Amino acid sequence: MARKVAFTETEQSEITRIQQAFGISRKAAIRKMRSANKKSKKTAKAPDFKSAAANDKTTTTPAPTTDAGKARSEGLRLYALAGRPTKAQFIRVYGKDGAKWTWEQRAKHAELASAEEAAKKFQSMLAAKAGK
Repeated sequence: MARKVAFTETEQSEITRIQQAFGISRKAAIRKMRSANKKSKKTAKAPDFKSAAANDKTTTTPAPTTDAGKARSEGLRLYALAGRPTKAQFIRVYGKDGAKWTWEQRAKHAELASAEEAAKKFQSMLAAKAGK
């Protein structure tokens, strides 16, 4: 049988704050508090449970600030536009290196004007290759 633990006033208030901030059960809040205490002993920095918005995972992520981040987000947008193709589908349409290429390179290989056009026409190109 588990032993009953008596929490101090500060621990009680911290558990209540965690419950309200994250909308979780008391048991989960106690686990979160203990986990944070273990981490804070290692890093010597106290956890901040006061701001639920800062810890909320449902908030939107900020726009990429680096060129690499912008390029990655654009590539992911085009990937979704193309219907989220598999590696095998890229290889079927563009050849053995097709999965490694950027959308710009795929457009150049298919003799299309832009990367967006290559993404839009991917499914029709796939169907044409499957029909051969």
